[in-house]
Order: sequence, then C-alpha cells, then structure tokens
Amino acid sequence: MKLEVLNDRWAFEPPPTRSIACDAPVTACAFARNGAAAFALGDGRVRIVPADRAVDPPSDSQPLHKGVVLSLIADPAADGFISGGDDGRILQIDPDGKAVELADHRGKWIDRLSGHDKSGTFAAVAGRSAMIYGRDRQVRELGPHASTVADFDFSPDGGRIATTHYNGVTVWNLKEATQAPRQFMWKGSHLRVRWSPDTKFIATATQENDIHVWRLAQSTDMRMQGYPVKVRSLSWSADARWLFTASQPAFTAWPFAGKGPEGKPPLQFGEEGAGLMTVVLCHPREDYVAGGWDSGELQVGDFKQRRAGVLKLADKSPISCLAWSPDGRRIAAGNEDGMAFLIEIRR
Repeated sequence: MKLEVLNDRWAFEPPPTRSIACDAPVTACAFARNGAAAFALGDGRVRIVPADRAVDPPSDSQPLHKGVVLSLIADPAADGFISGGDDGRILQIDPDGKAVELADHRGKWIDRLSGHDKSGTFAAVAGRSAMIYGRDRQVRELGPHASTVADFDFSPDGGRIATTHYNGVTVWNLKEATQAPRQFMWKGSHLRVRWSPDTKFIATATQENDIHVWRLAQSTDMRMQGYPVKVRSLSWSADARWLFTASQPAFTAWPFAGKGPEGKPPLQFGEEGAGLMTVVLCHPREDYVAGGWDSGELQVGDFKQRRAGVLKLADKSPISCLAWSPDGRRIAAGNEDGMAFLIEIRR
C-alpha cells in the first residue's frame, strides 16, 4: 500500500481499507444520511454496513430483488436506501435491511436512480419515462420521451430535472407541471448527464467517445473530443470550476471558471493507473476527487496540489462504483469480482 500526505490537513494512514467479500459483483454503492454504507449486488442482495459496526456485516442476507440490483441511492427522505432491479421493482430499504416495495414496473429495468436530499425527491428510469417520487412517495411520470431515458440529474435546487435520451437532453420543471419541457438537442445517444452545482451548465457523455456541454442561459453548446473509449462517468467539483471525466489513464478535468474551457487544454494530474478510469467522483465540499480504474486501482486526487495518492493497488477487477460519505471522510467502492471496500480518510 502506498501512503502519501496530500497536504497538512489530509493523510492516508494504515489501515485505510476494509475489504468485504460479497460473493457477487458489486453493481452500485451508497451512503445513507446516518452514515451507513450499502452495496448492491448482482445476485439481488443489498449488503448494509452500519456506520457504528466494527465488524463485517453478515453475508447470509436474502435477495431483495429477483435478479440483479442495478441501482442504489441513499433515501433522500429517510435513513436507509432506495434500490432498483432488473425485475422492474423499486424498493425502500430501512437501515436494518427490511424492504418495502414502492413500485413494480414489470418488464422494465430500473437501472438509474437519482435523489435530491433537500426536497426528499427521487427519480427512477422506467423505459421511455422518468418517474418522480416526492417525499410523500406520490409519483409523477415525465414522458414518454422519444427514446429510452438513459440517465437524469436534478438541478441543485431540486426544482428541475434533466433527462438524457437519443438526440439530446430534456429539462422538466418540477414546480410547474403545466410548463412545457425545454429541449437541448445534439445528434446521437447521450448516456450520462450531470448538472453543474452553480446551475449554469448541463454536461452529457455520449456514445461517440466525447462529452457535450450546454450553457443554459445562452442555450449555446460545446463539444470535447478525443477520448479513447466512451466516457463512463462525469463529476463536477463542488465549486463548479472543474468537470471531471472517466475513461482515460489519469485524472482529467475541464476548466469552467471564467470564460470556460474553449481553447484551453484539460487539467491532467496524478499517476496513471494500470488501465483506464471507469468511475470518477468529486468530494461533496472540498477540492478532492476519487477515481477507480479497470485494473482495480483506486486513487484520490487533490486538484489544488495537482497530485494523487493510491488507496488500493490494482487487482485486475474493474472498480464498478464509488460513493463519498455525507461527511466526506469515507469512500465506499466495489468491483466486478464481488469485493466491497470502505476507506477511512483521516483528518
């Protein structure tokens, strides 16, 4: 294990990592509001690690979904989690692992979930529609879209949601149900979407190995190309100055301060992993970013200091998911071989 002090406030000290064998691929991970971590698994189980538990959680939990758990988020309205599966079901899971079915979209895969903490609202993909569940669990359907919804993201205030699909992005107003949605068009499939924390930009990753970004006020757009493969993950820094992308050997971010990235090269720093980055996620408040590679390596970077520390060495199993805890002091990660990791960031 390589250890490195990033600055005089942050350090990675042994033992930084807890490893939990899950016996099935880890498809998603999340931290609940109370600090508990959960890992969604390929055999229908959701494994929960309470924040105050010093030992590994039991491995004999029963499947909650009849098939793969495709998506998992913190419940934005309560302690616990929301999960979606290839059985079409959406479940509310309490901190003890007990589940209540919220919906059954039989025949559809619930492979995307997104929550908004302040409003207590969450959204789920169901084919060509996005289903919006309020704090009271009343549901509103947005759509149908022209094609299957690939991803979505709430605006920072929770009043709007951006959905991606073939040929662009649709922005829906959640406060004014009668208001027509706003369209941002660009040909091709848009696979991921993230709204900037300052509300000025919407960014998407496309099928064409590039990313597309719209300025909302002017309805202008820009395209960043040259990635070796499809961009799998997008994450904005908390101050909206940087847009990090995954699908390259090292941390890579486009600058959005001032006049934006036009004519400027991306920021690249840190040690190159043994392969390509699969997932990237910025710290919820500070200038740090976590990244996972298809080699199994896991790093955290300091984008003010332009350097990174290795948290987990390559084990040849791709990192499939990342999550920061609400207090920003822990990272959850999982890989395709069925290992889950909880990493303490000591301050």
